[in-house]
Amino acid sequence: MKKTLAVVAISALALTGGLMAQAKKKTPILQPQMTVEKGTYKAPMGKMGEKTSEAWSGTTMGASVDGKPQPGKVATLVGEIVDFSCYLQVGKHGEKHRACGQKCINTGQPIGLLTEDGSLYMLMDEEHDPRRDGQTADFRKAAAEHTAHIMEVTGTLTSHAGYSALYVQGFVKK
Repeated sequence: MKKTLAVVAISALALTGGLMAQAKKKTPILQPQMTVEKGTYKAPMGKMGEKTSEAWSGTTMGASVDGKPQPGKVATLVGEIVDFSCYLQVGKHGEKHRACGQKCINTGQPIGLLTEDGSLYMLMDEEHDPRRDGQTADFRKAAAEHTAHIMEVTGTLTSHAGYSALYVQGFVKK
């Protein structure tokens, strides 16, 4: 009986360790032959977003249910600005896809940030009411301008049910 329990315990630990190792594995970047020409993960081409002391802006707090938005934390990530839809659908990114990605972003397709470990984050303008009211168009313009560039992006990081997003502040028209 003790021997059986020991074997079961060791098997469970081995399985758990294997699953943990698998969870920490890098997700390969799709179509790695499609390369970026401007910026590297160690030396990004530029910066987007303002670092704030609070995760969410006042308009987001005011628009949230009972004043409680989803949990989030201020974070800075480095990655390639991509057209989220083309990347997920056909793996396109990098300089050879820049013009197409810019068209997609300019016509309203979602914006993504592809990090070195292969993670893909949706990029959104953070300020709720100005975003809703069309006062953050400069965010989309900046993202389109930097499509296929590796950038340092600061914002509020949140996730739910497998989706991750970085909400970027600093693009409200004044």
